[in-house]
Amino acid sequence: MQITRTFDLLEQLRSKYPKNDILASKVDGRWKVCSSSDYYLNSHYMAAALYELGFRKGDHILTVSNSSPEWNFLDMGLSMLGIVHVPVYPSLHEEEYIFIFKHSDAKAIVVGDKILYQRVSNAIKNTQNITAVYSIAPIGDMLSCGDMLEMGKNAYPKLETTINEIKNSIVPDDFFTMIYTSGTTGVSKGVMLTHHNMVTNFKATSLIQPLNEQHKTLSFLPICHVFERMLNYHYQYLGIGVYYAENIGTIGDNLKEIKADGMTTVPRLLEGIHDKIVSKGKDLSGIKKRIFFWALGIALKFDVEGQSLWYKMKYKIAYKLVFEKWRQALGGNLRIVVCGGSALQVRLLRLFWAMGVYVIEGYGLTETSPVISCNTSLLPNVKFGTVGKALDGITIKIDDTGEILCKGPNVMMGYYKDEAYTKEVIDAEGWFHTGDIGQWVDGDFLKITDRKKEIFKNSGGKYIAPQLIENKCKESIFIEQLLVVGENEKFAAALISPNFNYLHFWALKHKIHYRDNTELLKQPEVIARFQREITQMNKGFSSHEQIKKFRLVPEDWTSANGALSPTLKLKRKFLYEKYDALLKEMYSYAPEEVNRAIKS
Repeated sequence: MQITRTFDLLEQLRSKYPKNDILASKVDGRWKVCSSSDYYLNSHYMAAALYELGFRKGDHILTVSNSSPEWNFLDMGLSMLGIVHVPVYPSLHEEEYIFIFKHSDAKAIVVGDKILYQRVSNAIKNTQNITAVYSIAPIGDMLSCGDMLEMGKNAYPKLETTINEIKNSIVPDDFFTMIYTSGTTGVSKGVMLTHHNMVTNFKATSLIQPLNEQHKTLSFLPICHVFERMLNYHYQYLGIGVYYAENIGTIGDNLKEIKADGMTTVPRLLEGIHDKIVSKGKDLSGIKKRIFFWALGIALKFDVEGQSLWYKMKYKIAYKLVFEKWRQALGGNLRIVVCGGSALQVRLLRLFWAMGVYVIEGYGLTETSPVISCNTSLLPNVKFGTVGKALDGITIKIDDTGEILCKGPNVMMGYYKDEAYTKEVIDAEGWFHTGDIGQWVDGDFLKITDRKKEIFKNSGGKYIAPQLIENKCKESIFIEQLLVVGENEKFAAALISPNFNYLHFWALKHKIHYRDNTELLKQPEVIARFQREITQMNKGFSSHEQIKKFRLVPEDWTSANGALSPTLKLKRKFLYEKYDALLKEMYSYAPEEVNRAIKS
């Protein structure tokens, strides 16, 4: 059948992929599965309930929830009625919630559970346009998802004709969902997407990976994020079972339990897996340790584009002795990992491909639904260090300033209630200006080098692209996050949030005593070790790009404390403000008393 609107997936699933585990989640310690048939019925019951509650085509409804089959029932129910779904991250700050709740003009909100309700309750009270609150999990007397499904089941017989008429009235170019950007550089903006935007993107991406209805994937990224949401539809389009992880801490266990064939991720998780692998190797001794690190060296030289016969012989031995065990630790079946959100270090690609797990890196934005380009798992359509070739139907060009522009059916309708800014990013010829700087590799592979707005000049007029330097420096196992600074200054410098898990291990090994992280980072041995890392990284950059000074900070940078966006990108403005005194001290602009206070 022809899929032109997201809810068309339901009929295809019921007729073409009648499986018993199209969706699944953990409930009371057990995996609870949802069949294609139940998915179809529950989505229609949800539509009937929403109609009974008085919501009509064109209304806006917010959701603040973690991923679950019930989220899908609600999403499809809204879609079938032409109600605009506004999914919001469950980890924002109250001010952001208040802004989004008001700006979205939503009439109602659905929260995931009691904890999330408590997190957003003050924002709801400050938002006059929200007149109804519902929940997915039961919360006191609040109408829950279970209540709504029962209501809809009873109402559906009388509403079936009405719901079908509404479905038939919905066209691919209708306003389907509004997703708020994470706001790393300012106020979040509501990105308006159509069915056509999303459908064309999940169809195009379905052509570039080998999984099918015989496979299952593990989903752990927030489903409110455009990347995970599009892939959620992508998997359903192919009949692939989607299992929702309990939380980020259970990913390893969940992979083993369901023996997942694929998953979606961001670079940070892959970095974490790499760090655990290296840490386990360091705990070995004797011949086992030597074999481990010999194999790791083989992995970090892996290249999909061809190797010598001598390398292939060593690789076969390394795979049998070491790599196969690494893969078994990830469940044994994992074949495809789709990675996005930020730049991925090539060393991680080499490591995972060496163990037979094909990490596919792509590129896109919320405004492009989201994928613009992507690598695949097969030559000639994969090249490490790039974000692949343009998807079918999408045209990419790089303008005279180096900015990446794209045109295609994936480009958004515009920003909600912001026609002026929409015209700034979508020009008269329909080109969307991404704000990213890129270049072509081998003619048609796209490589991202930086954000246009984040590139700055030093006081000598030399351009510095901070993301390129930051990504390179994060290859060090000692560095968790790094912020490059130096706009209008004589030299580039950096603030470093260390990988404290590894740093504590290293300090123990070198018999360094400390009370807390603050004291640890003052130790001369620690500072010297980080200087060695920075000195090594500097070798790959020109003189004006090299980090001349750095400071270590005792805090982890996370989305919970405001340092990272929900998609784990650096919030530069926040970090500049938080460490203003430290930056001034590093560039010798702070008064002496401030310098002394910082150093004490």
